[in-house]
Amino acid sequence: MSRSPTIAAALRDVRERIAEAALRAGRDPADVRLVAVTKTFPAEVIVEAYAAGQRNFGENRPEEGAEKIPRVVGRLLSQVRRPGPDDAFAPSVDPPVWHMIGHIQSRKADLVVSHFNVVHSVDRLKLAERLNQLALRAGRKIPVMLECNVSGEPSKYGYAAANWETVSAVREVVRAEVAAVVGLPGLRVEGLMTVAPVSGDREATRKVFASLRGLRDFLHEQFPELGWPELSMGMTGDFEIAVSEGATLVRIGRAIFGSRV
Repeated sequence: MSRSPTIAAALRDVRERIAEAALRAGRDPADVRLVAVTKTFPAEVIVEAYAAGQRNFGENRPEEGAEKIPRVVGRLLSQVRRPGPDDAFAPSVDPPVWHMIGHIQSRKADLVVSHFNVVHSVDRLKLAERLNQLALRAGRKIPVMLECNVSGEPSKYGYAAANWETVSAVREVVRAEVAAVVGLPGLRVEGLMTVAPVSGDREATRKVFASLRGLRDFLHEQFPELGWPELSMGMTGDFEIAVSEGATLVRIGRAIFGSRV
């Protein structure tokens, strides 16, 4: 398996920055996982990142992932296949974990259930119900995160959660929406996800991430049985701020792979 020094070096740099940000915040770096975002990048690049030790990969488009993931897995299996006739990773090998991080149209939910391990972007009840239906049919219980628009930007997807701290009506709507998803047996709600505004204002970005963390804590009080272990927030331009505010999953593409193809 070939290894790209550029990707390997970039991964090392990003991991070091994550670790340093965690330590500055008094956190264990092991509590933050890196999701390498491979949108528009070919299978070969993912195989290179896998060779450099990366295991969590994120795709934004269900159809792109559905086309790319089998090719990546096929290439990896040719090198790490277990002995025997079945196509499977050897017990000692960690297979890739595929994260759906982008907006999902309900009509493409079947691709998500068929190809992805984790979903970060459940942003409405209709989608949750469709994923639940397909998951039950497939015999799966899918780990999901609920995407929340805490910044209030009209261009952002997610449950409307801006000003949840001060507006009781917003809190109640969010609580009711979450309660509906929590009751779906094919899904396991593990946390929240958000996308911060593209801005050079670090304090404004920090407030968005702190708001999501606070919302997670509020929902933990409402639904303590779920544990709420995950906060998916932070990308190339702001992941260190996200780590300082409690991110457990950071979604990074450009800092690893360069500009989009």
